[in-house]
Amino acid sequence: MSKLSPLQLIRQTARHALTAAETLLPEWLPNGTRKGREWVAANIARGDRQAGSFGVSLDSGKWNDFADSSAHGGDLVSLLAYLRNCKQLEAAKEIDERLRLGLFNLAPGDVQQLQERRLQTEQERIASTLRAQQHLEEKHLATARQAAQLWKMAKPAERLHTYLLAKDVAPLQLRQLSHGRLLVPLCHDGRLVNLQTITPDGGKRFLPGGRVQGCYSPLGKISEGCRLYICEGWATGATLHRNTDSPVVCAMNAGNLKAVAKAMRERYGETLELVIAGDDDRQTVGNPGRTAANQAARATDALVVFPDWPQDAPTELSDFNDLYLWMTGQYRESRTL
Repeated sequence: MSKLSPLQLIRQTARHALTAAETLLPEWLPNGTRKGREWVAANIARGDRQAGSFGVSLDSGKWNDFADSSAHGGDLVSLLAYLRNCKQLEAAKEIDERLRLGLFNLAPGDVQQLQERRLQTEQERIASTLRAQQHLEEKHLATARQAAQLWKMAKPAERLHTYLLAKDVAPLQLRQLSHGRLLVPLCHDGRLVNLQTITPDGGKRFLPGGRVQGCYSPLGKISEGCRLYICEGWATGATLHRNTDSPVVCAMNAGNLKAVAKAMRERYGETLELVIAGDDDRQTVGNPGRTAANQAARATDALVVFPDWPQDAPTELSDFNDLYLWMTGQYRESRTL
C-alpha cells in the first residue's frame, strides 16, 4: 500500500480540520463570533476592520466573502491557504502540525488505520451536528414563543418616537415596549419568529437565539405579479414603501438579502417583479451592500437599484433613507442614528 498522494493528504487534513473547526477558526480569524452554525469574522486577508461579510460553515468548512466574489472555498485547508497566501499543501502541513495528526509522516501500513479512524471521526461529527441542529431548532422555537408574547403585550408604536422622527417614517405596523423600545417583526413563511428591538438612540438587537437568516420584516400586501422591493434595514424599507406605494420586505442586513430574495421567489413565483434596493457602502472596503445586492439579484433574476447620489451628498450616506433625508434637508439631524 502506497503513501497518501498530496491531494489525499489535503483531503484528509481538511476532514480532520473540520472536526476541530471551533478550535481553529478563532485562532485564524480572531474577534469573530459564532452565529448559529457559522463563524462570522472580519476578513483579515483584506484588512477588514469589522466582521460581517466573511463567514465559514462549521458543518461543511465552506467559506465565502460576499464582498469579494473571488474569495470562497470548500474546506478549511483552502481557507488557511487563502488567509496565509500560500499553497494548499503548505496549509495542510500547518494544520497537520497544529493538530498533531502525523499525516505527513505516515508509513504505508498506517493508511488503512487512518481511514478507519477518519470514518469513526466522521460519524461522530455527523452525530454532533445533528445534536447541534436539534438544539438550535429548540432555541428558535423558544425565541418564537417569546417574540409572540412580547408582540402581544406591546402597544402600537408612537408616531413621535425619537427614532421614527429622526428617520422621518411612520410607525406603520411597529409596536413599542417600555423605555421606548420599538419592536420590528421578523417573519419566516409568514409566521412571526423573531423581533428586532430599536432603542430611541438607534441601537438594534435581535432576540437571542432566534432565527434571522432567511427571515424578513414585511411592509404592505404582497400579491402575485406585483413589484416587490427587498432592502436591508427597516427604516429604508419604510421609506421605499411610502415613496413607491409598493410592498417591501426588509432583510435586516446585507448578508441576508439573497436568502430573503430566494424565499420570496419560491413563495410567490416567477411573476413577482423582484427589485433589490441595495445599500451603497462607499466608505467600506469592497462595498458589501452593493456586492450583496448584486449577488441577490443574480441569484433570483431580479432587478437591482441603488441610491442616485447628488454631487454634493457626503460619502457617508449609504441607503435610500439617507438619500431621502438628504434631499429633504433632514439628514444632519439623524446621522447619529
